[in-house]
Amino acid sequence: MPKSAPELQKLRVHPPLPEPCAKSDVGKAYSRSACVRQNPQWPPSPSPKKWVCFDPLFMPQLEIKNLRVAIGENEIIRDLSLSVGLGEMHAIMGPNGSGKSTLAKVIAGYPDYKVTSGEVLMDGENLLDFEPDERARRGLFMAFQYPSEVPGVTIANFLRAAVQSRLPEGEELEATDYYAKLYEKMDLLEIDRSFTSRAVNEGFSGGEKKRCEILQMAMLEPRYAVLDETDSGLDIDALKVVANGVNSLRGPNLGVLLITHYQRLLNYIVPDFVHVMVHGRMVRSGGKELALELEEKGYDWIRDHAEEPVAA
Repeated sequence: MPKSAPELQKLRVHPPLPEPCAKSDVGKAYSRSACVRQNPQWPPSPSPKKWVCFDPLFMPQLEIKNLRVAIGENEIIRDLSLSVGLGEMHAIMGPNGSGKSTLAKVIAGYPDYKVTSGEVLMDGENLLDFEPDERARRGLFMAFQYPSEVPGVTIANFLRAAVQSRLPEGEELEATDYYAKLYEKMDLLEIDRSFTSRAVNEGFSGGEKKRCEILQMAMLEPRYAVLDETDSGLDIDALKVVANGVNSLRGPNLGVLLITHYQRLLNYIVPDFVHVMVHGRMVRSGGKELALELEEKGYDWIRDHAEEPVAA
């Protein structure tokens, strides 16, 4: 049976609580968001020269709070709340038109959508205050349902520029280290090394485009990743390769929000939590068994609960 929100909360495994806030050597406590930026590793380990303070009740997570989103007069997301902790894999399922991809695009910063209320917090900072590139630099990644072609820009140069942009100002990326890591990740995803000289996604098959998306994720090492229908357009062999790539990246320093229509993907990427979205709201949350129930019964049986949102 699907679990209630309080029961789900008990199932979560969080990293240890950080140390209480400390003051710097000039007697000024840092803000919570500044703490995270200064020391992205978890748990914190302040040095004697520069103390880093943390709110003792703060947990690193991607947290969506009472989000409402519209296009024109049409409200698509209605009072949606969801939290994804580091080390967790959350899957969102739902019928066409339920708002799943809209949610992903709002998190990433698409300008076409109007957020009428709510927040999208990443490690305490409201992502809605930042442009898409700033969200990415802070550790957010999105794999697109329909990746765009970038003619004239090779995969090697594209990824090198992306990785370089994440480094501190003045620090240069070592070419030998970069290519060693790139080839390692390409081998993992079964991408031929000749692809480094091809333009990004130009002339790629559906499976090649999706593998290229996961390659970007592997190279950028984000804190939180939103994967929008990564299984779309994939045959079973390509699906297994992409799933193996995603699974290889799972760990305590990555939180993933996986959006899909079908339970098939979840046979290969097993989520910690499954949420069902209908008419812009979360109406059911549970473990991986909820996805199996949806596969058996379809979405019709759950539409009756569309007016009963749950906190996820």
